[in-house]
Amino acid sequence: MQTRTTEIAVDGRSDFDFLLGKRTGLNRKRVNLLKPDSEWIEFEGRNHAFPIVGGLGNAETFEAPEFPGRPGFEGFTLRLFEPETGSWRIWWASSVGNGRLDNPVVGRFVDGVGIFECDDVVDGVQLRVRYTWQRISSDSSVWEQSFSFDGGSGWDVNWIAEFTQS
Repeated sequence: MQTRTTEIAVDGRSDFDFLLGKRTGLNRKRVNLLKPDSEWIEFEGRNHAFPIVGGLGNAETFEAPEFPGRPGFEGFTLRLFEPETGSWRIWWASSVGNGRLDNPVVGRFVDGVGIFECDDVVDGVQLRVRYTWQRISSDSSVWEQSFSFDGGSGWDVNWIAEFTQS
């Protein structure tokens, strides 16, 4: 017989526990997210994630004071877990986002890799967005953002962040 505690432990709500606390990250981002041959920039970022709503989610702040062309850049992530489906919804907002949350990417972790996707419009271009979490350990992880311009057949990575615990 499975206990309630065991069910909670394996239902996925703790998938993002590796992010809780403070982390620093080396970010590599394309200058123009819509052009695969665009130049890349690098900058440091600081993240602080903490649990919310009784463990069904977490919120994360992001600061990149030396973000090239965007001094004082700040971001915010909201992640909420849906026990009935085992899926996560992830919203992003930033200091350049005009006070709006982006469309949520939706997905889950399978075999230690998290894939989360949605349809969106960026600078008037319809595309599919993917966040991928991988190479996760107790003190590091890698996040990638990719766009698909063909409905998900091919993916173009445009932002990579390698996090380490602070």
